[in-house]
Amino acid sequence: HHMLLGLLVLVLISGTKTPLQQFHGVRRFELERSCCFSALLLDEERGRLFVGAKNFLLSLSLDNIAKQEHKIYWPAPVDWREECNWAGKDITTDCVNYVKIVHHYNRTHLYACGTGAFHPTCAFVEVGNRMEDHVFRIDPSKVEDGKGKSPYDPRHPAASVLVGDELYAGVATDLMGRDFTIFRSLGRRPSIRTEQHDSRWLNEPKFVGSFWVPESENPDDDKIFFFFRETAVEAQGLGKSTYSRIGQLCRNDMGGQRSLVNKWTTFLKTRLICSVPGADGSDTYFDELRDVFLLQTRDRKNPLVYSVFSTSSSVFKGSAVCLYSMNDIRRAFLGPFAHKEGPNYQWVPFQGKVPYPRPGMCPSKTFGSFESTKGFPDDVIQFARHHPLMYNPVYPMNRRPIFVRTNVDYSFTQLAVDRVNAADGQYDVMFIGTDKGTVLKVINVPKESWNNMEELLLEELEVFKQQLYVGSHTGIAQVPLHRCSVYGKACAECCLARDPYCAWDGTSCTRYLPNTKRSERNTSTHTHTHTHTHRVAERKLFGVEGSSTFLECIPKSLQARVTWTFQKHPQSPREEVRLDDRLLQTDRGLLVRRVLKRDVGVYQCHAMEHGFTQTLLGITLEVVPSTSPSEPPVRPDPRSGGGPPSTNQKLWYRDFMQLVDHPNLSAVDQICEQVWARKNAGADPAEKSFPTAPKEAPPLGPVGRPANKKWKHLQEIRKGRNRRTHDGKPSPRAPRSAGE
Repeated sequence: HHMLLGLLVLVLISGTKTPLQQFHGVRRFELERSCCFSALLLDEERGRLFVGAKNFLLSLSLDNIAKQEHKIYWPAPVDWREECNWAGKDITTDCVNYVKIVHHYNRTHLYACGTGAFHPTCAFVEVGNRMEDHVFRIDPSKVEDGKGKSPYDPRHPAASVLVGDELYAGVATDLMGRDFTIFRSLGRRPSIRTEQHDSRWLNEPKFVGSFWVPESENPDDDKIFFFFRETAVEAQGLGKSTYSRIGQLCRNDMGGQRSLVNKWTTFLKTRLICSVPGADGSDTYFDELRDVFLLQTRDRKNPLVYSVFSTSSSVFKGSAVCLYSMNDIRRAFLGPFAHKEGPNYQWVPFQGKVPYPRPGMCPSKTFGSFESTKGFPDDVIQFARHHPLMYNPVYPMNRRPIFVRTNVDYSFTQLAVDRVNAADGQYDVMFIGTDKGTVLKVINVPKESWNNMEELLLEELEVFKQQLYVGSHTGIAQVPLHRCSVYGKACAECCLARDPYCAWDGTSCTRYLPNTKRSERNTSTHTHTHTHTHRVAERKLFGVEGSSTFLECIPKSLQARVTWTFQKHPQSPREEVRLDDRLLQTDRGLLVRRVLKRDVGVYQCHAMEHGFTQTLLGITLEVVPSTSPSEPPVRPDPRSGGGPPSTNQKLWYRDFMQLVDHPNLSAVDQICEQVWARKNAGADPAEKSFPTAPKEAPPLGPVGRPANKKWKHLQEIRKGRNRRTHDGKPSPRAPRSAGE
């Protein structure tokens, strides 16, 4: 499958001259003097990805987005740019053409619209009949006014869907961005819009998505749904509150005859709720709708509605994914209308008689005898004008989100969902884009029973046939949906990862294909009986007495629980590490805040998941004493010594502490050069051999250490320090447990 994920704020690595960077299967495309690759359109027949960007319309190959690109330069005319500049807008960032809308129009053409320097413009784009045609051009005679189709302001979101030959768009239709409307244009039917300047219909909406969903076998019943967030008129006494909405209207709406002329007569909206119940009984709401993805099922009338939300609260930060059914949505629109008697009254369910045909019903033979909305009685039109809001909201399935993240430094922004046939059933894999430029790959799996689900975060892709296409401010990324090799080579790791794209084939973790025979169940929570020898990685770490050190261990599976054990001597029993204020366990390993002599020994890191435990890593910790060594550092013989420390020793120890305090590589090199320069100034041959470390260090003596080992210690400590002070995240395919 191919999938789309248009992220508006996904960070791509900059500073590269080539448009393609391959990074663990990720391909990228960038274009000089352009940005804002936010409008993406898949064309699997032609094998192309069409992209709207700043001043450009692009056609990229689905197999490799960096190959065989075609582009149309589509700038705003000079006089439009000047006019925009005179209106006080920025000539380089505002007064250009941002292509915001790209749709399939027919077999040979696309329909695309852009901001046109605050002068919305649309065009028919010829793409040819077949893939081999390689046609990609705009006919200047087919360029037309884009008002009511594309926003004026590139910062304003817009949502649109092209059904048949008609475009339905949720957009601001004025320069100031105050007149928001849902507008139908193109086609043979009259252009129709929402009631103007009526806050009950739309109140400062931010449009998120628009979809066509059939209601029955009769096309006259087809509905168009709009998803948006807006300032809620019904949130009394709460100040300015944002609510998420779903709006519906009939495709065959022709407007009213005497009232609501060329206005929607079937427009209704209600609140979309996504919340988690709190311990005190009150709910925490995710009110900022960010994106919607309709996952088609076998029944075209009943797609699954996946939606991404974030919080509007400055106190509580979080994001959630909620899943809605079309049955629940239709039920809300068949429920009571919200009614308000006057300015000082509460919103209540309307108790009076609802006129016939019920507002929101489409004129069709299915539910009545009306041929057109123009034939609707006046009381129906008047009721529809004053009651666009439903009283009952739409709740998600199971009344709670399917995935939540709170108190993290990012928000969810975008979503794409793929239905996968795995070895043990069907799974919906969610790819969630964030505003920090990552893509989360998440599935829901049954916990004890199918009614009780747990979500699994499978991967966090650090950049933002089976491909995911990600559009961002700076470029486009092409990401494989499965990267089974990141789960390692062990059978247990592959099975416990529970990625529905992957399965164990007897030798490695590879892509699961339903027609091949595999013995292992990839998403099963049961452990396998397959015996697989697992070699434990081992490392040595040096800690300075009195200072801190870090024992890093990261399991490959994000669901594993990590425990640590400690063994003082090979003969001593292995016991679990007791955590306290001095020994802290983090999600990346064990932090020893103050190293003591008694900490010497072997630490083992174990990952436990669903009753299966495996040892990931053994770390031997040696403690460097904080008192100065008892013999001169230049003497290779550890048996001599016992005399008072010389000046050289004090000098060396001061240098040593300087090294410990400067994990920065260049600082370390400078310090070492100073030390060597000082020592070599009047040194004998034995002293000059100080920097060279022997190939294999002999066992450590109890009294002191030969000088030529000190540099080896420093190298080890420097490596360890660099590892744990490096603040960048590891690459997603790097070994997850240290030392492997």
